[in-house]
Amino acid sequence: MKKTIAAAMLALALMAGASEAGDAGVKIGVLSCGIGSGIGYIIGSSKPIDCVYQPIGGGRVEHYEGRIRKFGVDIGVTGQSVVAWAVFAPGRMKRGGLRGYYAGASAEATAIVGLGANVLIGGFRDTINLQPVSVQAQTGINVAAGVTGLRLRYSGS
Repeated sequence: MKKTIAAAMLALALMAGASEAGDAGVKIGVLSCGIGSGIGYIIGSSKPIDCVYQPIGGGRVEHYEGRIRKFGVDIGVTGQSVVAWAVFAPGRMKRGGLRGYYAGASAEATAIVGLGANVLIGGFRDTINLQPVSVQAQTGINVAAGVTGLRLRYSGS
């Protein structure tokens, strides 16, 4: 188990370095999300997600809901978790502009309390980049690494 956790932490470090090198656009806000609890079924998982988007410099807060799916190794059970992403885009967006599908790499390891990260690209014409502001915090027992898909629906301001 210690080797698996170490491997997941190494993957997180590599993803963080890669995301810093690949920033596209300007930071326009922060997307904070609560991810529902669930069970990893060896080859993947699917969990509900509720998010709040806060634009930089004020502006109207937006609410999103959807589902986050992981494909790859995903073994274990997790409680609710929280993740925050910095949102990068080519410029300002219209209200509801984060809706759409995102995909990217993910890694996490949990033994009672754990960490994870997801670097995602998608949204309108794949122009929006979601990069972890801080690593995902969660509880449970779980190890996961692979590809993550996130579908967001605009649910109002």
